[in-house]
Amino acid sequence: MADKKKSLADLGALTSEPVETPAAPEEATSAPEASEAEAPAEGAAADVAEAPAPVSTQGPQIQAVLREQQLDKHGRAYATGRRKDAVARVWLKPGSGKIVINERDQEVYFARPTLRLVINQPFGVTERVGQYDIIATVKGGGLSGQAGAVLHGIAQALSRYEPALRTTVKRAGFLTRDSRVVERKKYGRAKARRSFQFSKR
Repeated sequence: MADKKKSLADLGALTSEPVETPAAPEEATSAPEASEAEAPAEGAAADVAEAPAPVSTQGPQIQAVLREQQLDKHGRAYATGRRKDAVARVWLKPGSGKIVINERDQEVYFARPTLRLVINQPFGVTERVGQYDIIATVKGGGLSGQAGAVLHGIAQALSRYEPALRTTVKRAGFLTRDSRVVERKKYGRAKARRSFQFSKR
């Protein structure tokens, strides 16, 4: 028991001794502050010299590869456009903005103004209105599907004649073939999903 009391007494003595010690660290910390205050210019210059370059957290940036211009022997860009059941073959060359479809002017072939707006969309997005002539042959489907096919073909041909415009046309969604088609009729249904009229009696 005496040994335990001694050890407890020693513990009390140890805990009561370090009363004067906190003053020393304060003096030590005040000294570096003074030295820093004496030479702020040198420290600032060292910080600027040692500052690491900003690191990108998004990974390596991949630059878009510019494709080559694709022209035929007549200096025209060719592309095929598709929409629903319609297929359009499109030739594009620099000109005054004339569009001929199946050997007829666009105002004659696409009498509805909305269809003419559809086929001229790629030129509006790329700011090339009235700078290219279009010759197209289209078959299959109805007028709406044919207009979509010509739009798809013009966008493809324009990106082949001017590869720098490919990003602009692609962002507008004109290079993607619109795969939406009419849903097939189902057996036992009036249409694809329409049921026959119910009669109670």
